[in-house]
Amino acid sequence: MSKKPFKRAWWLSNPHLQTIWPVIFRRRPVEGLVLERERLELPDGDFIDLDWMHNANAKKNAPLVLMLHGLEGSIESHYAKGMLKQFERCGWRGVFMHFRGCSGEPNRLPRDYHSGETGDVEYVTQVLCEREPGIELAAVGVSLGGNVLLKWLGETKANNPLKAAVAISVPFELHKAAMRIQEGFSRFYQWYFVRCLRERITLKVQSRRILPDPDVINRITTMYDYDDHITAILHGFSGVDEYYRIASSRQYLLHIKVPTLILHAKDDPFMTEDVIPCASELSPFIKLEVSESGGHVGFVGGKYPWKPEYWLEHRVPPFLQEHLK
Repeated sequence: MSKKPFKRAWWLSNPHLQTIWPVIFRRRPVEGLVLERERLELPDGDFIDLDWMHNANAKKNAPLVLMLHGLEGSIESHYAKGMLKQFERCGWRGVFMHFRGCSGEPNRLPRDYHSGETGDVEYVTQVLCEREPGIELAAVGVSLGGNVLLKWLGETKANNPLKAAVAISVPFELHKAAMRIQEGFSRFYQWYFVRCLRERITLKVQSRRILPDPDVINRITTMYDYDDHITAILHGFSGVDEYYRIASSRQYLLHIKVPTLILHAKDDPFMTEDVIPCASELSPFIKLEVSESGGHVGFVGGKYPWKPEYWLEHRVPPFLQEHLK
């Protein structure tokens, strides 16, 4: 484990290479990692799936770290299992929370997940604390999951059970991220996400769990359009502008009362550099570490392509260790 600043691999000097390389080339299976799925019923009649990491060496009352994924992510996302494995090595327990509809099966209700939906995180942490009163709980959020985590921390201030939190590659201002992803090579990411979102929403339409016009879905080509015609409508916003304004996490940072580490790269191709908050916007509980490079949830170092080093897995645990027993 290390607190050293990120040093990018010489063979991944481009932010797009940093972003794409681990997605394509990192092996998904992690040796010795055992997961068990739990379906958690929600008060509104819907469900989410939790993937629990089994750590045979963890003490019964060992700290528990909750992981939140990014847009269209899942336990198969390139960062998920590697990070859980690091938690195991620290002697902690880990649980990966899938947002609604992201675990491989359409959720039941005619709604979805989004960047500002904090109610499910609130409910999950409540359940975990009811099951184990006095539990030491921390959370790690990636990209969209980091935005949700920071917004929730700002909303709840000191009234939440977390001992520490980490947010990685967060789109602090959603409208700027939606515009940036329409420029240059970043349009490739937009194409990928829109394709995934359209396929998943179409599946919900076919299962009669959601009712937007299929023709509207087929005409969507940008994230802005998707959020305007699907996300905003399904979740009661007047439109995309209200959704982006309310759901963006930047405005909540000053109210956070939990020790929080934010990791970000200046060259993140999902957003412009001006989304990075300045010191006056941060509460005293926040530590912001900004790297010159790293891409979006990339941060790949190492001397050789056949032996990459995933810096996030060496930076996140030391911060959590400062606040967990």
